[in-house]
Amino acid sequence: MRPQPIQRLAAQLAARLKPHAIEMVCGPLIEGAFVALMVAAELGVPFAYAERSATARGTGLYPLTYRIPPALRAMLRGKRVAIVNDVVNAGSAVHGAFDDLLACGARPVVIAALAVLGDHAAEFAAEHALGLEALASLPNTIWTPETCPLCRRGVPLEDRFDLGKVPRES
Repeated sequence: MRPQPIQRLAAQLAARLKPHAIEMVCGPLIEGAFVALMVAAELGVPFAYAERSATARGTGLYPLTYRIPPALRAMLRGKRVAIVNDVVNAGSAVHGAFDDLLACGARPVVIAALAVLGDHAAEFAAEHALGLEALASLPNTIWTPETCPLCRRGVPLEDRFDLGKVPRES
C-alpha cells in the first residue's frame, strides 16, 4: 500500500548493482517483480519478469518452473541480467528465473535481494559464478524431508496459526 519505503530500499539495491554493468533486470512474480521493477527504473534499464508455471519440474526444494513471457524473451538474448527478488530463502524463484533466462539466451550475472535467508543463495551464486547483492542476510536452516530431524522422528507438521486468535486492529 505504501511503496515509498520499498522504493528507498530498491534504490540502495540498484546502487549495489551499478558495478555489475546490468543491461536488464528480471524479477520473479509476484513480490520480487515489484522490487525488480523499481530497481530497473532506478538503473534506467529494461525490466522483464518470470511467471510461476503450473508445470511442476519435480519435488524437493525447487518443484516449480518460472517462465519469461513469450513477448519478452527475444529482448533478453545476449543481455547482462540481474535477477532481483524481495527475499531469497530456498531460492526456487531465483533458480527458476535463472534457468529460463539461460533458455532465452540471456547472461545472468548477479542475484540481488532486499534480504537473503540462509546459505542457499550464496551457494547457488558461487556455483554459477554470479554476484550476490543483498541489503540484509539472516540465518535460516532449510531441510529436505530426508534430512529434517523432525521428519526422521515422525513428528507431524502442524499449522499453529489460528485465525480465530489473531488480534484485530482497532
